[in-house]
Amino acid sequence: MDRAIDSVKKYLSLVKFSHTVFAMPFAMIGFALGITTGSHTFSLRILLLVILCMISARNAAMGFNRWADRRFDTQNPRTASREIPTGKISPGAALTFVAINAALFIAFAYLINPLAFMLSPVALLITLGYSLTKRFTAFCHLILGLGLSLAPIGAYIAVTGRFAALPVIYSLIALTWTSGFDIIYALQDDEFDRHAGLRSIPAAAGRRGALIISSLIHTATFALVIQAGTAGNAGIMYLAGAVLFSALLLYQHLIVKPGDLSRVNIAFATSNGIASTVFAVFTIIDILVY
Repeated sequence: MDRAIDSVKKYLSLVKFSHTVFAMPFAMIGFALGITTGSHTFSLRILLLVILCMISARNAAMGFNRWADRRFDTQNPRTASREIPTGKISPGAALTFVAINAALFIAFAYLINPLAFMLSPVALLITLGYSLTKRFTAFCHLILGLGLSLAPIGAYIAVTGRFAALPVIYSLIALTWTSGFDIIYALQDDEFDRHAGLRSIPAAAGRRGALIISSLIHTATFALVIQAGTAGNAGIMYLAGAVLFSALLLYQHLIVKPGDLSRVNIAFATSNGIASTVFAVFTIIDILVY
């Protein structure tokens, strides 16, 4: 029993399961939009399938990322203690984990509706493909953002079986928000990336330039938050959530400096985890109640 629990803990650590908090709240926004559209109503079955899709897709994506980057993770002092470099999980076992979760994701999508099933391989291609993009483009952060941006529109499709404009705006919020904070996170590896021949905005533009680019992307996030509120005829709860979300975006730019990266993890994990959760809670209340 202890061995099984230990194994589960290893795989949860491999995929940084706690970071599910980044995309899951946006999926819940998409779900809330779906059940308030037309004749669609709440379905516990669909909600559970959406959550399972989110978990399995993210597990597959993060597992593949760790497998694809295993050589670089071994060479990078910051990541050398990860599960594959230390031998806690073998490359083969990690790849098996990826295959199982990818298959589960497609199976769950099949149980939702035909459009979700048809689009599931595309979603996997994007979320898994991100892990290879640092080999050839500094815009890899945008590909990561694109992967997370599938959450709200995917959840909306799960409920309604079709596309709509408002969930796409929330997807664009997720895309720019994720891309901006991933640039901040990548500041830690700018020197390593340059020496290893990997591409990233910090490696290409330097720390100061990367922070400016991140700020500009998050300015676009702020504009999209306003656009989503306007398009959705949002009320006071949405406004409160938008203000808190925007304040937390600003906060992470205030605490990370080109010459001081000591608070990058606070900006990356803590600030953004709170930001997405707070924004989703206030937005969902606004959608469902007002």
